[in-house]
Amino acid sequence: MSIAKTYNPKEAEEKWYAYWMENGFFRSTPDEREPYTIVMPPPNVTGVLHMGHMLNNTIQDVLIRRARMQGKNACWVPGTDHASIATEAKVVAMLKEQGIDKKSLTREDFLSHAWEWKEKYGGIILKQLEKLGASCDWERTKFTMDPDLSESVLDTFIKFYNEGYIYRGVRMVNWDPQGKTALSDEEVIRKEVNQKLYYIRYKIKDSDAHIVIATTRPETIMADSAICINPNDERYRQLKGKTVLVPLINREIPIIEDEYVEMEFGTGCLKVTPAHDLNDYELGQKHNLEVIDILNDDGTLNEKAIILVGEDRFIARKKIAKMLEEVEQIEKIEDYKSQVGFSERTDAAIEPKLSMQWFCKMDKLAKPALQYVEDGTIKLIPEKFFASYKHWMENVKDWCISRQLWWGQRIPAWYNERNEWVVAKTEQEAIVLFEGQGKTSAGIRQEDDVLDTWFSSGLWPMSVFDGVRHPENPEFQYYYPTNDLVTAPEILFFWVARMIIMGHDYTQKPPFRNVYLTGIVRDKLGRKMSKSLGNSPDPIELMEQYGTDGVRVGMLLSSPAGNDLMFDVSYCEQGRNFANKIWNAFRLVKGWETIDAPASDAQKTAAKWFDSRFNQALVEIEAHFSDYRLSDALMSTYKLIWDDFCAWYLELVKPAYQAPIEKETLATVIGFFEKVLALAHPFMPFLTEELWHDEIFGPREANDCVIVAAYPTVEVFDESLIKEFDIVQQVISEVRSIRNSKGISPKVALPLAINATVIDFSKYQDSIIKLANIAEFSFVKEKVQGAVSFLAGKDECYVALENNIDVDAEKERITKEIAYLEGFLVSVDKKLSNERFVQNAKPEIIQNERNKKADAVAKISILQESLASLG
Repeated sequence: MSIAKTYNPKEAEEKWYAYWMENGFFRSTPDEREPYTIVMPPPNVTGVLHMGHMLNNTIQDVLIRRARMQGKNACWVPGTDHASIATEAKVVAMLKEQGIDKKSLTREDFLSHAWEWKEKYGGIILKQLEKLGASCDWERTKFTMDPDLSESVLDTFIKFYNEGYIYRGVRMVNWDPQGKTALSDEEVIRKEVNQKLYYIRYKIKDSDAHIVIATTRPETIMADSAICINPNDERYRQLKGKTVLVPLINREIPIIEDEYVEMEFGTGCLKVTPAHDLNDYELGQKHNLEVIDILNDDGTLNEKAIILVGEDRFIARKKIAKMLEEVEQIEKIEDYKSQVGFSERTDAAIEPKLSMQWFCKMDKLAKPALQYVEDGTIKLIPEKFFASYKHWMENVKDWCISRQLWWGQRIPAWYNERNEWVVAKTEQEAIVLFEGQGKTSAGIRQEDDVLDTWFSSGLWPMSVFDGVRHPENPEFQYYYPTNDLVTAPEILFFWVARMIIMGHDYTQKPPFRNVYLTGIVRDKLGRKMSKSLGNSPDPIELMEQYGTDGVRVGMLLSSPAGNDLMFDVSYCEQGRNFANKIWNAFRLVKGWETIDAPASDAQKTAAKWFDSRFNQALVEIEAHFSDYRLSDALMSTYKLIWDDFCAWYLELVKPAYQAPIEKETLATVIGFFEKVLALAHPFMPFLTEELWHDEIFGPREANDCVIVAAYPTVEVFDESLIKEFDIVQQVISEVRSIRNSKGISPKVALPLAINATVIDFSKYQDSIIKLANIAEFSFVKEKVQGAVSFLAGKDECYVALENNIDVDAEKERITKEIAYLEGFLVSVDKKLSNERFVQNAKPEIIQNERNKKADAVAKISILQESLASLG
């Protein structure tokens, strides 16, 4: 079979992904093997593939493919999240385009539209992940609102309620006026915003005097219940017991005293608006103040505002400021910066709002979840995220778990006509509970609210294996706890912590052992990639242009765990070039004719060296994988293949132009190529599978694929041989460098003499002659006068250039090099003469500096002799 001149990624990707699927290579069922399990962070059902998904899922695929090749029972469970707020917003927008208002629909009608939307668009991102090469067990694909997963969610709610963790009550919550739902604290993004600080005059009743209050929210003055001053503030002592009139509406409110007020901020007077500020609410509770909520759920003013009823809050802000100016009740307006909360999903400014909601007590639940990470049972990678995780877990607040939406798991609570409630899975169970408590079940109705999406996804590692409903089932017992979780740091608390909490509560075990936290994908200017900035390339287009393997390599080349990836398309180009390098190297080997002869000594030595170098690199690669340094693991693989295999080993053994290669040597090369392909497969699955099936490797059975080939394992290797060959490479590189710096053609053979005192160069002689293009190779005991010299290790080498050198230019070059080395010596001497450095540094570091000094001294001596020989 001939091999194409250029690699066609698209053809290989379509062919081999279909083949893997048809042959069930991604499928996992429990057996006697060690399980290796990853659950995919379920992307929102609304989503399409973006660069963050690309990075996250490439990492997961590398881990799962490597585990599969290591003989483990690799199971990667895919799925999507129903994403209550985001999906409901999408469906509402779709209906609006069709002229349908959500308010005109029954819950059942709306959900019918939502499910229809989900079936049409919800699988897009999973199909896109197939293009990435994701080797998920697609037969296990789950959706967080699948019937079995939803039942698990309801069972958990009932369990937590019966254990006393879940309660219902009126609390100040984060309200999203656009989504018209409550949010937990973790779903609120704090941003610094340029605002105005309005100094408003409040008239003191029965007086011509007034006091001034500074506020950023003049639209809420109609909800004021009091003015508060600090009892220690001498400026306002005379106001004790008095009342003021709220501007524009002239409602009378008291002046109260509390040390909560900061005398230095603003004017030292605080307007207290209990319905629209958390701190004001607590102050209002303390002083028994009236709570006046002037905002509708959509952020417009209601009848309690008296004025501007129906206006949006931000329009009302501008109008009220103007109205206050017209009646001369604005003292001044200043520019002001402050932190404002925004909805993580809709980006709407959050309103603090008193609301009846369902909450989950977190303090007791959070303690084991912190302990797992503190004692190393669960490892956060990198460790730098532990501090913020610990802070959050030690300062956790009760979790508002109810959402005022229709799309999601409906809370299993039931009310009677008296508004009393019970918690039960079905209406029939609720009736039994009401009657058991001696209460009426007349007018029974279910809670309208649904549960926070994170409540359901918190069960994900268990519910995908049906471990909540049936904890004794063999699949759950086999696959749980899972091994590695790959996710983003921004959902460490949203999702990771809650999975740990729920996993422990059910099983007394952690849900996973390692949490690999990826960085944010940024552009080369450091900006986070986003559609709004227009700086995020389409991953599908990238894969079309550079091939999937090229993009996978490009993503991983600079993506250390937890550190942001400064992505540039040039990385994908580098990945594509790497794929082409392997392809072209294979074409080279494929094109060799053979002769029935044994390998030469030089070829055998080269094979021993590469075998040792391969195993040495494998030790490095395994260490990187152990520490989850996937970028470093890829780079070590990249260098091994590009440099050691292609640039050195193949060049050492390849035959002369149009000459045949010894059959024994070719067999060795093919064996190494097979190991190289297996090593590269987790990173570059399509290219490696395409080459794996070439006839050069002999006949392959249907299941003899690289995806399930044995991953290379470390064998004994000769470190001394590697060190010797490093010096041989140095000799070859130095000769090439001399030729290059002197403008001598690579075709001009040069003489080389070596004063060998450390290693035996004779066994490498043929390799040096071949790769350095040496005309005459000799060993000497004395310096070669008039020759360019250099050190290879500790052995001195000489290249006589005769008429091939510009003497003046060479003198100038050597002089500059001596000057550089002398400057380097000064810096090393300074370090070694520093007593603090010598006393505190490790012995091996000090010795390394001394070695550098000796090296530089030896090189200077040789260069000075070379300079003298030039006359």
